[in-house]
Amino acid sequence: MRVAYDLSNHHSHAHGHDHAHGHHHAHGVDARSARLSRAFAIGIGLNFAFVVVEVIFGLTANSLALIADAAHNLSDVVGLVLAWGASALALRPPSARFTYGLRGSTILAAFINAMLLLVVTGGIAWEAVLRFKNPDDLNGSMMIWVSLAGIAINGGTAWLFLADRHSDLNVRGAYLHMASDAAVSLGVALAGVAILVTGWLWLDPVASLLIVATIFVGTWGLLRDSVRLALQAAPENVNPVDVRRYLCELPGVCEVHDLHIWAMSTTETALTAHLVMPGGHPGDDFFAHAMHDIEDRFHIGHVTIQIETGTSANPCTLAPDHVV
Repeated sequence: MRVAYDLSNHHSHAHGHDHAHGHHHAHGVDARSARLSRAFAIGIGLNFAFVVVEVIFGLTANSLALIADAAHNLSDVVGLVLAWGASALALRPPSARFTYGLRGSTILAAFINAMLLLVVTGGIAWEAVLRFKNPDDLNGSMMIWVSLAGIAINGGTAWLFLADRHSDLNVRGAYLHMASDAAVSLGVALAGVAILVTGWLWLDPVASLLIVATIFVGTWGLLRDSVRLALQAAPENVNPVDVRRYLCELPGVCEVHDLHIWAMSTTETALTAHLVMPGGHPGDDFFAHAMHDIEDRFHIGHVTIQIETGTSANPCTLAPDHVV
């Protein structure tokens, strides 16, 4: 007869023994949430104000590059709002319907941000092609001064997200938007200098196309990673082969199957697995040690393990790797 153990209670029990760690973790999450909320609020306020300034001066200077950058910055404001909203939703507790809470909203926000940027770049590219056919006079010096302001605002906003860009895809999207905007503003300023020196008006649409290329390159990675997480792929920082090897090497384990690793949000990862242990239930200390190791080594904080003895005449139907 096959004997299996549902370890959901053991998961809670193991964390209960680490009471001080839990309080420290909660305090760290609250501090990080407050820091990110402040960063989003400052970034949204500064960038919206700059969008208005860029549109006014772009129309005055007759610069497509400035207007294109304003459109990009407006999409960034929307993106920051989405990312901020998703970060807030991720903190909501689980419910009977949403048993993981709304953590997955951060993945959706990253995906929507990527798609929004791609739409904006298509519009900018089209306008640039039309401007090649009909170049208009523009004010190069105004392009330069407005773009220098953009470098300061976008660079400063990117700095606000610098600390969390590697640990959260949602925040990474916001950081990439701001960092690429600073680079784009630098490109527009250089185009303004070149136009003043040479008088070549075609440099304005060229700068716009360079903006498109910069945005596309930065967006592609964000789109790829957000789609992968939405399809419940293992996060990039987790190697499933290493996780399986670790589980196989645990004392008393002779087989591991039905191993699944997926992202609950852009910062939290979950794992489920069946361990075949002929010796039976190994005890609470085994699970407490394993879960602590898995979180420490692989940054997987939500672990559920089921134990099977492998003695049943009817083997687990989920054992083959191709079965889900």
